[in-house]
Amino acid sequence: MRVVLLGTAAGGGFPQWNCWCPTCRTARTDPGRAHPRLQSTAAVSADGERWFLLNASPDIRQQVSCLPGIAPQAFRHVPIEGVVVTDAELDHTVGILLLREAGRLQLWCTAAVRSILEHDSRILPVTGAVAELAVTQMEIGQPVELRYRDGSTSGLLVEPVEVPAGPPRFASGAGRGHTVGLLIGDRETGGSCAFLPGCGDLTPALLRRLADSDLVLFDGTFWSDEELVSLGIGRRTGREMDHLPVSGEGGSLSRLAGLARPKKVYTHINNTNPMLLEDSLERATVERAGLEVGADGMTFMV
Repeated sequence: MRVVLLGTAAGGGFPQWNCWCPTCRTARTDPGRAHPRLQSTAAVSADGERWFLLNASPDIRQQVSCLPGIAPQAFRHVPIEGVVVTDAELDHTVGILLLREAGRLQLWCTAAVRSILEHDSRILPVTGAVAELAVTQMEIGQPVELRYRDGSTSGLLVEPVEVPAGPPRFASGAGRGHTVGLLIGDRETGGSCAFLPGCGDLTPALLRRLADSDLVLFDGTFWSDEELVSLGIGRRTGREMDHLPVSGEGGSLSRLAGLARPKKVYTHINNTNPMLLEDSLERATVERAGLEVGADGMTFMV
């Protein structure tokens, strides 16, 4: 299974259009020290040509153009076989609307996410008005097979797992499964990847599931819990926003460092996070612990 990070920044991208915090300022004035990043999205493929998106960001048009594959001979070509979403946040689902030219689009989501996309953001009915939208409902803890648009099997399985987090602020309800992580497995090779771009805590049960994966793509939104508050650009802590900080007591870095098997990579990194700076102490701290700071275009084979 091939896994590509198409975007590794949190909502707004990096540098964020309206932000001049220290990291965004560096990205504009010295981009060699802080590489630009698109908004968080990944893609998986069993054959390197047909891809399933993990979330669909507002940057999806640019991201799809970066997917590996053979140049098509036809006038129309859709390399995206479908989209699997972790939640109904706009940063993770607006791209569904932008893929409407595919004509037929497959979507995998939980019942709670489907309800929010139908009744609150209205992304599903708007997309469905201009394209055929085939929605497969996922159940927590139940693997489901990802099939190609022609109905044939891809050999990839995806299982949604609950993660500690709250629903989108615009959601009218908060049913079970409004925010999940995704465990993707390759039936042929046995390889596995965990994708958790938004996670408020690492419970013992969740850590056990991650320990069995070959690759973990984990929430790297904030370096410290007080990051936005200390910069004077926010009032809530990282944990209050349902993002476990990287550093500090109980942070994700110390807890993920203890997992021996998987390759561990941070994604969904907020523009204020100092580990985005290539030469920062925070970046060095992550790497000394055996983890990586994700970058757009990173590709993994699992």
